[in-house]
Amino acid sequence: MKNLGKILALVSFLFPHAVYAGVTAGLDAKSVSLGETVTLSLTISGQDIIKPDIFVLCDTDVISTSEQTSVQIINRAYTKSTVLNYRFLPKKSCEIQAISVEVDGKMEITQPMSLEVKPASATQDAHFMLTLESDKKDVYVGEPFELTLLFKQRRDAEAVDSNFIAPDLKGFWIKNESKPERYQEGNYTVTKLIYTMAAQREGTLEITPAQMKIASRSNTRDSWGTWMPQVKWRSYFSNDLKIIVKPLPGAVSLIGDFTITATADKLEINPNEAVNITVEIRGEGNLEDIKTLKPSVNGVSVFDEKILIQGSKLSQKMAFVADANFTVPAFTLKFFNPKTQKIESVESQEIAIKVKGTQAKQELTVKRQEEISLESPKNTDTTTSSEGGISPFWIVVVFMVGLACGILLMLWKPWTRISGKKSMSIKDPRVLLITLLAYKEDSDVAKIIEILENKLYSQGTIEIDKKILKSVFEKYNIK
Repeated sequence: MKNLGKILALVSFLFPHAVYAGVTAGLDAKSVSLGETVTLSLTISGQDIIKPDIFVLCDTDVISTSEQTSVQIINRAYTKSTVLNYRFLPKKSCEIQAISVEVDGKMEITQPMSLEVKPASATQDAHFMLTLESDKKDVYVGEPFELTLLFKQRRDAEAVDSNFIAPDLKGFWIKNESKPERYQEGNYTVTKLIYTMAAQREGTLEITPAQMKIASRSNTRDSWGTWMPQVKWRSYFSNDLKIIVKPLPGAVSLIGDFTITATADKLEINPNEAVNITVEIRGEGNLEDIKTLKPSVNGVSVFDEKILIQGSKLSQKMAFVADANFTVPAFTLKFFNPKTQKIESVESQEIAIKVKGTQAKQELTVKRQEEISLESPKNTDTTTSSEGGISPFWIVVVFMVGLACGILLMLWKPWTRISGKKSMSIKDPRVLLITLLAYKEDSDVAKIIEILENKLYSQGTIEIDKKILKSVFEKYNIK
């Protein structure tokens, strides 16, 4: 038995082992100011360690991680210690819950910890300051307002590097973002940035604080007591803002103060020639909510282009094609004006377009023939009157024939075929489209017109059956 004790002591000396296993957690600071980083350290003792997955602490992402391992032998006892560091930037006070770590096949649990985050001290001589300002606190849905961001840096404050993180603007349209403006204000250099925004929905919307990360130089002592230069990062946060958004009154979807105009590139055109109309809307408001201004005009084909918005101006171009005189109707815009607190409307002028060669429709009238004397001879020749003139019968016949010929000419329109038109070709889709518009009631022609419009105005491809196109040309004598 004595020999057995000596053998166990010798084995213990030759093969040291871990005398304990466990996990402890700690913070490098339990109370910090907003903008300062905190490091959570997990000290783990044991041989076989499964590292925990920690990506978020205090509702904020972990910025960086590091690991250190040390081995010690004290009184023939072998100890392995691992330190896991998690660096994060808390934005509010919180409690860090217990963390579980598997060590040597056993689950070890840390104690929960509390962390206090105090508001950053906004003193007059602070090195850096970041603020948010809004020109309006209460707005309507779609009403533009300005959000101003100011970053102030004291002249004697040094910054090695910086990184700006914009505020969260969910629920808002960003209509415009100005270029940064820099100027001097007392002992500070001020950088100013203006966002022009509009709320997308009603309710109380929050604009979260903006963040500016500043890297500055600092000196720290190393393990030998020597001062060493080091770059240290610190974050500066702005205030947050709450915007109260009200719904638009009435049945309008636009808000602002606008004017509208419509102009034509010509007022007189040839049959089936296009006249181009440009509509412009100017003013401050939610122009992006206007989808199209395309009107519907009987007997006129209208083709519209995409709306173009440049700052406070909206424009849309349209082409009107017809074979008879027509009028472009007035374009109307209805909106809520926040200045007058009333629903208002504006409209453009009507534009009359004259088509060359178009004649006004005349009412056909037939005068009654003078009554034939009842005393005329019974055996009078039907071909001549009793006075040797043309019989009324033949006058009526000639009139009916002339009337029939006039109707045929109006339907056939031979002058449109001899007016010097170019020969039709599928390679010239615009000329072909204008020519076929006169026969759009024909189902075959309607299909060809749809294909041509898709090519001209939607960048489509032309796939026209040449046999159908040829039969249309022959049917209407198109050359």
